[in-house]
Parts: sequence; structure tokens; C-alpha cells
Amino acid sequence: MMDRTDRHDRFFLRLISRRALLYTEMIPAGAIVHGERARFLAFDPVERPLALQVGGADPDDLAVCARAAADTGYDEINLNVGCPSDRVQNARFGACLMAEPDLVARAVAAMAAASDLPVTVKTRIGIDERDSYEDLAGFVETVAASGCRSFTIHARKAWLKGLSPKENREVPPLDYDRVYRLKQDFPGLEIVLNGGVVSLEEAEAHLARVDGVMIGRAAYHDPYILAEVDRRFFGEEGPPPGREEVVRGLLPYARDLTARGLPIKILTRHILGLFNGLPGARLWRRHLSERAHLPGAGPEVIEDALKLVLERLRARGEAA
Repeated sequence: MMDRTDRHDRFFLRLISRRALLYTEMIPAGAIVHGERARFLAFDPVERPLALQVGGADPDDLAVCARAAADTGYDEINLNVGCPSDRVQNARFGACLMAEPDLVARAVAAMAAASDLPVTVKTRIGIDERDSYEDLAGFVETVAASGCRSFTIHARKAWLKGLSPKENREVPPLDYDRVYRLKQDFPGLEIVLNGGVVSLEEAEAHLARVDGVMIGRAAYHDPYILAEVDRRFFGEEGPPPGREEVVRGLLPYARDLTARGLPIKILTRHILGLFNGLPGARLWRRHLSERAHLPGAGPEVIEDALKLVLERLRARGEAA
């Protein structure tokens, strides 16, 4: 989800679900330790509950990240041990660290000692030829002993050579049974399933076997699937916000962005899928795509796109 779940996307998603745990995009530890920390860690309090996801391998650097996350107000810090991209591997973090469980354990211990935030790990079911269940269980056992009580498991292995990151999300087959078995064998750990889940119906079926479900790209491309999360999984009463309500709730944020001299396209690129499946969805996407990048474009681009959708829906006797 690099370049996807930035603070603008998270603000938007929070208007759809108040209770779902949101994650930042993966931020390299070095960017926090040596870069513009405030820029990388900034968020609006409305985004909480919010986890900071970091990538790295140096325990000392990751401890700094954990302290910074706590000081900034995050609710969790997550170590990514699942990203298979070449760039990440060259920096010695991501999925390649599954081959070094002792190093991951030292990193987790350093993070846990640095703050009171929960330290969680996101990983794969295996890498390359290290893809047996015994390899996965050994990795989890070693890292759990250092203080991690929650693992998010992408139910695909990763090939570190020969497949692109996109192919690593599609080519290796999903193996949900392996994640289920992990929960059976480690009942005291929180096991969250990730990979290939595209609906709340699928998520609910998995929750009979694991403790949680992470939805990534499906929620990015069709964000309104999160609308029933609060009522379905957290017992909230009342109807979810309608799409029109979400857009109108977003407009003050859009006005603030442009008032600060920021281009509206940094927000509109995240909301293209809001009306997926409804009459007018194509009008919405096209208007935002064609107008948001123009000089001087502002919140009126979103307002005009909404008018186009509402006119189409009313003509069909439907509501947003």
C-alpha cells in the first residue's frame, strides 16, 4: 500500500468507518531517524485508531521509531516483514527478514522496550524455499518470545527473485488453512489474516477461524465496502454514512488543503472509487481525473463531481 494510505486517504476512510484500525503506508525507519520526522509521522487525530507501519532491520533505529510513534500519538507500531520489492530487500528489510527470525526478534524487543505501544509484525507465510509450515511456526515462535503478541499474516509466500511486487500479490497461491493452523497452534497470540479478501462477507467467514482480517487494496479501490464495518463487527447502532454524506464531510478538509496551498489532486486521487457500482460512478471518476490536476483546481471539483452523480442517481430514482 505504498503511496496509497497516506494521511489524506486515511482521513477520507475515517469518514466511512469510525472503528476500523487504519495503517500508514510503510515508512522506512531511516526516514524517521534521519529524515523529516514530523512530515512522515504527521496525522489528524480523527484518523485514530491508527498504526504506524515501519520497515527496517536495525534494532536501534526501530527503537527510535517506536518512541517517536508513542510521542506522536499512534496506537500501535507495526514492523513490516512482508514486502518483497527489490528496493526494500536492498535496504535489508521487508520479507527477506523472514530468513532472519533472530534479528526480527531483537528488533521487536528493542521496539517493545522503547515505548508502551503494542508492537505487531506483518509477514508472509514463507519466502522462496523457506516456505514450510515449520518455517513459519518457528519464525512466529521466535519473534513472539521477544514481545510480539500480534501477527498479521499475508496468506501467500513471496518469491524474492523473479516476481514483481504486483506478481507476488497474485501469482503465489493463497493458503488460508496455514493461517488457520497458526491460530490453532498459537492460541495465545492474535493472528490477523491478510491477502485476497475483497468483501465483508469473506472477512466474517475468516473471523470464525482467526482474530482479525486486514483488507488492503480492495478497500482502496472500493472504499465504501468499509461502510458496514462499524455496525457488523463493532456493534454500532444506526445506519452507516451515505456516500453523499461522506463527500460533504470531506469538503472542509479539502478547503483546508487548498487554503494551505496544497493541490487538491493529493486528495481526489484517493476517492475515485467511492461510487463504484452505482450509476454515475464513471462521471465521478472522469470529472475528478480530468479537473483535479488543472491549475487553480479546488474543492469545487469535488462538489461538481458530486452534483453529476446525484443528478444521475435521481434520474434513476436512487439515492447516494
